[in-house]
Amino acid sequence: MRLVLIAALLASAAVGPARAHEGAAPAAQSRPVPKDQLLKPPADAVHYVVVSEAGTHGSQWRWQLPDGRTAYRWSQELRGWITEMDQVTRFGKDGAIEALTVRGVTMSGDAAEEFRVANGRATWKTANDAGEAPAGAWYIPAGGVGIAGAPLIEALAAAGDKGLDFLPSGKGRMTFGGTQTINGPSGPKTVQLAFISGIMPSPVPVWLDENKRYFGEVSYISLLPAGYEGTLRQLRDAQDAATAKAVEGIAKRFLDPAAKAPVLFDNVQLFDADKGVFLAGKAVLAQDGKIAAIGAAGSLKAPAGAQVIDGRGKTLVPGIWDSHLHIGDDWSVLSNIANGITSFRSPGTTFDRAVEVVKRRAAGKLLMGEPFISAIVDKKDPLAAQGAEVVSSEAETIAAVRRIKDAGLWGVKFYTSMNPAWIAPAAAEAHRLGLHVHGHVPATMKPSEAVAAGYDELTHLNFVVMEAMPREVIDKANTRQRMEGPARYFKDVDLDGPLMKGFIADLARRKTQVDPTIVIFEGMLTQDGGKPHPAYAPYMGIISPVMERAQFTSGGYPLVEGLTRDDYRQSYAKMVELVGRLHKAGVPIVAGTDGWGIELIRELEIYQQAGFTPAEALQSATIVPARVVGADARTGSIAVGKEADMVLVDGDPSTDLGALRRVLTVVSDGYVMDAAELRKAAGYSGAPK
Repeated sequence: MRLVLIAALLASAAVGPARAHEGAAPAAQSRPVPKDQLLKPPADAVHYVVVSEAGTHGSQWRWQLPDGRTAYRWSQELRGWITEMDQVTRFGKDGAIEALTVRGVTMSGDAAEEFRVANGRATWKTANDAGEAPAGAWYIPAGGVGIAGAPLIEALAAAGDKGLDFLPSGKGRMTFGGTQTINGPSGPKTVQLAFISGIMPSPVPVWLDENKRYFGEVSYISLLPAGYEGTLRQLRDAQDAATAKAVEGIAKRFLDPAAKAPVLFDNVQLFDADKGVFLAGKAVLAQDGKIAAIGAAGSLKAPAGAQVIDGRGKTLVPGIWDSHLHIGDDWSVLSNIANGITSFRSPGTTFDRAVEVVKRRAAGKLLMGEPFISAIVDKKDPLAAQGAEVVSSEAETIAAVRRIKDAGLWGVKFYTSMNPAWIAPAAAEAHRLGLHVHGHVPATMKPSEAVAAGYDELTHLNFVVMEAMPREVIDKANTRQRMEGPARYFKDVDLDGPLMKGFIADLARRKTQVDPTIVIFEGMLTQDGGKPHPAYAPYMGIISPVMERAQFTSGGYPLVEGLTRDDYRQSYAKMVELVGRLHKAGVPIVAGTDGWGIELIRELEIYQQAGFTPAEALQSATIVPARVVGADARTGSIAVGKEADMVLVDGDPSTDLGALRRVLTVVSDGYVMDAAELRKAAGYSGAPK
């Protein structure tokens, strides 16, 4: 994810005619301006730091050029992923952007972007799109340097209730929250929390100073003035508390006791996840939070006060699981419920956040699916994962495992900078404590060695692919090589050769689970910019126009020297084939996204391409993950006596897995919720296609 205001992108309230150039193709992949040709900040430039609880990851600067324009610079390395860019902006008399130029490289490729206002028209061009519209609104770049958004934030603070119109589209307003007194280089300072609507479906938090000027942004990775790194935890806690208060009212509305009244779904197609079959003409009654009865259509009598839902043309499936969905803020987990995700695994959540959300969910103050949470353990290293429990010895690793157990979490996720020698003793301790062991494969270690050392599960398909990579890739798997190696070499790997054939057989024999998140690699390896990624196409127009520009239609992973996009596509096709081979061999596959959650159904569609039946694909997001976490006796399928976790969808997933996006009704722990109202509460402007 990118920094809050960059990654969290503009909303959907249309404000006037803006159009893409008719027939305009996205810019061909260009070579980014190299680092040594980018602007260099002077000694007196305003300095911000890119920081997380794991440490400092980069810097951003702002200064004035002699001609009056404002210059910005961003330099960052995040676990081997490089961002080096500059931006020059000219502001008009009204403070709005008249022109900007962005150069350099980001984690996703060329950062190039241009915007100009001339003769009453605004025009823009990025690596992925081009457009024009009448001038007069604030342009929101598709990328750019994070602190370059400060003038917009300050303009919103001054605009009051009237807000500001945006380009390419949207309208933003700011509301103000509480204040915090923090300590910095110059002593105590008062800062104020504010929320911007119109950036994402949900409000985006920012921090202002005592003059309502930009101070910083706090998220998983944050942006703060240099010298204020130590205030991160205080600001984050205050921000989370304010967000929790806002979302609590939404949770109480949907979790009203009246919503737990009995419900009868009649004349519905039912997916029996235990048997992996779709059953036509069924009736399902839920009462007191449990599945009370299942019978033929028309055979069940609704109790007094029950809600009766006609299921003709619809399918009732178990609550959906995303097996790789990091817990975001309270708004994001609400969005997940709206999309039918009633259970999920979060493979990497800090202790305090994990304990806090579980407590609030149990108290009915947070509308979130049931989480099964792991914590990340990584070696103390410049390339360590953000948010990880960092360790420096085998003893510290084992102690971290015990802390994870004491916090009531479900599993341990090891990461790419871990010392391979510490995996086996730590995994043994985790298993003794009843914890699941999974993760990325540490650099220098092959996945077969990680499994032999105690991994119950391999996370991300590229770490399965790593078995067949050259030693120079394996040894640098904690850098970009974990993506670039598979992109370069996997197309030439023989899946019928003894190496991969034997490895697949060993995974099947051990029943080692695989969490492929292959939807990630479809986007990275196959996509040219300018058209929607298949995972996001059904959500175009209902979430965020700028999110559509910056992520939904973005290009794929930058090409490695000497390779073409077609080379990448061949490696991706081999990865799809590998998923099919794993499944056919009997390796348990659990469907996850490592994304927003909305990518999950595309993950299942790719499984079908790999050779799964629709029923098998759906099992990977229902009963299989329930079995993995040990919850299958009470959830994961629709059966009498199990918890009432169900989703009614419009259509027939047995012939069209895309029907699973068309969620009509969500039942979670027996609470019956209208999906359209859930989407509205989460900030969506409509239903996915």
